[in-house]
Amino acid sequence: MIGRLLKLPAQDRALLTSAGLLVLSIRAALWVLPYRIVRQWLNRRREISVNACTCSRIAWAISAVSRYIPGATCLTQALAGEVLLRTYGHEPSLHIGVAKINSRALEAHAWIEVQGKIILGDAGTERFTPLRAPGGVI
Repeated sequence: MIGRLLKLPAQDRALLTSAGLLVLSIRAALWVLPYRIVRQWLNRRREISVNACTCSRIAWAISAVSRYIPGATCLTQALAGEVLLRTYGHEPSLHIGVAKINSRALEAHAWIEVQGKIILGDAGTERFTPLRAPGGVI
């Protein structure tokens, strides 16, 4: 794994490092803090990078590092993806949806869209009914 990482271009190594630190930080925060607090913390991050990075490259980085971080759920990945996409000048939309499994259980899923296209978390999103918070922001 380290050998493959070192063979990547410097820009990809930096992106993976940023993604890894972000996913790890968000995962840890979600273990100890309510979602609302984590969301407020993430919404304060507004730095914009001058380096161009495509949506697909950011999704690749989040997916790649999440395989190595225990508990990096779709919500963790979506939150990290939203922050990185915003950092690189994109305008992501976070979606959280629910699907009824049986009469007593719900399943939830989070994904990110940019300009109406699913960028991260696209596995089976058609089954989920998106939740809407007051004001349309989750």
